[in-house]
Amino acid sequence: MIDRYSKTEMKKIWSIENKFQTYLQVELAVCEAYQKTGLISKEILDEIKTKASFEIKRIEEIEAEVKHDFIAFLTNVNEHVGVNSRFIHVGLTSSDVIDTALALQLKQANAIIEKDLKNLINLLAQKALQYKETICIGRSHGIHAEPMTFGLKLCNWLEIMKRNLQRFTYAKNEIATGQISGPVGTYSNISPEIEKISCQILGLKPASISTQIIQRDLHANYLQVLALIASTIEQFAVELRHLQRSEVLEVEEGFSKGQKGSSAMPHKKNPISGENLTGLARIVRANSFAALENVVLWHERDISHSSAERIIFPDSTILIDYMLTRFSNLLENLVINEKKMLENTTLFGGCIFSQKILLALVEKGLSREEAYKIVQKNALNAWGKPAGNFKENLLKDPEISKYLTKKEVNKLFLIKDYLKNIDAIYKRLGLI
Repeated sequence: MIDRYSKTEMKKIWSIENKFQTYLQVELAVCEAYQKTGLISKEILDEIKTKASFEIKRIEEIEAEVKHDFIAFLTNVNEHVGVNSRFIHVGLTSSDVIDTALALQLKQANAIIEKDLKNLINLLAQKALQYKETICIGRSHGIHAEPMTFGLKLCNWLEIMKRNLQRFTYAKNEIATGQISGPVGTYSNISPEIEKISCQILGLKPASISTQIIQRDLHANYLQVLALIASTIEQFAVELRHLQRSEVLEVEEGFSKGQKGSSAMPHKKNPISGENLTGLARIVRANSFAALENVVLWHERDISHSSAERIIFPDSTILIDYMLTRFSNLLENLVINEKKMLENTTLFGGCIFSQKILLALVEKGLSREEAYKIVQKNALNAWGKPAGNFKENLLKDPEISKYLTKKEVNKLFLIKDYLKNIDAIYKRLGLI
C-alpha cells in the first residue's frame, strides 16, 4: 500500500542501489581528501573516480561467501578499480562509511520531508483564513462547550505544524553528521584532517567525537521528531473523523465520482484517509521506540542497531512523506458543512450560552453558587431532549425574571460576542 502511494524520489533514496552509491560517494570523498592533503596524486584520484563502480548481483555473490555486505561491496569496487584500489578505504572501518552514508541518505530524505512540511503549513494558513468566520461549536470532553470558528481550529493546527518544522529543522541539521575516525574512533590510521575534508566534500559536519559509530542519541532524537509529526497528523485526523460522524456531519472527506464506501451498505461515506493516517502514526511511533533501544550498545560498538535501522529509517521517512502528502490532500478536498456547523450551535435551545447567563446573574448581585444552581437547572432540563429549549426555560423561570428582562436574556444569546477577539488571535499569529 505504501509503495503504491509513496513518491518515487523517496523510494529511490532507500533503494539498494542508492545505499551502495552513497557508500561509494563516501569512499571517493575520502580519496579526494587524501589527494587534497598530498597523500595520493591527482592522476590516481582521477583513475579511481573513473573506474569505481559496483553491480548489485556481483555484491550479492561475494556476500554469499564472505557473509559481510560491506566487505562484499568494497571487494566489488576493488575489482573495477584494479591496482589503485589499494588507496581506497585506507585507515577506515566499515562503520565510518555506513554511518556517514546513512547521514547522506537522511539528508536526501529530509529535503523532501521539509518541503512537505512547508506545503502543509502554507495550506493550513490558507484554510485558516478561508474559514476564519465560519462558526462552529467548540467541544471539551467531546461535549458542546462554547462557539468558536473552524478557522480558529485550523490556526491551532498551523501553530503545531510550525513547531514541528522548527523541531525538524534542528533534528535534520543535527543528523547531518559524518565520521571518518577508524576503529573505536581514535584516528589510529587516519588523520582528523581527512575526516574534516571528507565531510566538507559531502556537505556534512564531522562528529566532534565518535566511537566506532556515530552515537545513536542523534538518531533517536531524529526519529522522536518524526514520531511527533506523525502523532500531530493523527491528532488532526482523529478530529476530522469525529466531525464526520453521522450525528455530527460538520465535515466530510472528499468523495470522488465512482468511489464506494462499503461492500454492503451503499449509503456509506467513510473517513478512510483519517483512519489510514491514524494507523500509520502508530508505526512511526513504534519505530521511534526501536531508535531509543538502539542508543544502548556494547562498549565502543556492536551491530544490534544495524538490523533495526535497515527498517526504521526507510519506513519512517517514507511514511512521514506519505502522511504529510495524504493529509494535505485530505485537507485540500475536505467538504465543510458550514450550515450544519451553525445548526449544531443551536441544539437544545442554546445551552452553550450558559456561561453568559451565569455571569450576567453574578453581575446582578447573585453569588456564583446561587447563579450556577439556577442556570444549571434550566440547562439540564433542556440538555439531550429533542424538544428541550434552554432559552425558553430561562424566559419561563421566575428566578431568572427577577434579575434579567427578556431583552437582556435575548442579548446574551448572540454568537458574535464569543468571536470578538478572533482578529486579535489571527494578528498574533501573523495571519492578518
